Amino acid sequence: MPELPEVETVRQGLAQWVVGRRIVSVEVRHPRAVRRHVPGDVHFADVLAGRTVLDARRRGKYLWLPLDSGDAIIGHLGMSGQMLLQPSGATDETHLRVRFRFADDGPELRFVDQRTFGGLSVSEGGAELPDEIAHIARDPIDPEFSDAGFVAALRRRHTEVKRALLDQTLISGVGNIYADEALWRAQLHGGRPTDALTGPAALRLLGHVRDVLGEAIREGGTSFDALYVNVNGESGYFDRALNAYGREGEPCRRCGAPIRREAFMNRSSYSCPRCQPRPRGSLRG
Repeated sequence: MPELPEVETVRQGLAQWVVGRRIVSVEVRHPRAVRRHVPGDVHFADVLAGRTVLDARRRGKYLWLPLDSGDAIIGHLGMSGQMLLQPSGATDETHLRVRFRFADDGPELRFVDQRTFGGLSVSEGGAELPDEIAHIARDPIDPEFSDAGFVAALRRRHTEVKRALLDQTLISGVGNIYADEALWRAQLHGGRPTDALTGPAALRLLGHVRDVLGEAIREGGTSFDALYVNVNGESGYFDRALNAYGREGEPCRRCGAPIRREAFMNRSSYSCPRCQPRPRGSLRG
């Protein structure tokens, strides 16, 4: 599933190519793509016709486009969603779900989603921050993110540090890939109890999270298959810089020990058994 760097890369593309343009029409080709818009697909299309996109913003893994009506389009990419800019005459993608046409006759915005786990909706009065995503915490590259507040909240919890990093009400945008990469850099096992972390250790971990996310954004995110691309259909390249995630059995780039894979919340965690020893106090046992 796309994480913060991938979604931020898409947001940057929307900011460049969609902001300031007036929507002429919206074609919903599959109602499941707008299932979160309770009034339905016809209302979704009607309420957006004639509206101008004012900005492209993000909260965690959610995108939203403020409109001149005071409303906002909310988007979540799910596992395979793509926001693509295409010439109006370009062949339709097999999994095209929603098409936006603009008054300037420029490139269309197309929401393409093979697995249809993602979706779009309109948030009434949500231009500043949609109510639907207001519960999601700020992410560590947000200028208003509070380092001290995060550290205090992290240390108050009685859970594993990796579970905490994935908790979108504590810190948003961090998923499985970048949690593993930050923990590798911090030389912490994901099973370390959060309430056993010292303040300085928690701050160091946060610094590594921020560094990993920033580097991934500069590389356009991480693409393991053709499903994640930016608005121009281009893949990201951060997978070439991964130190832990997906490298089971390969030598740790710091000490040479083979990277291990462990089951974690119906997924996998990757870490170095030498640099990131499993703590005795791990909740995983």
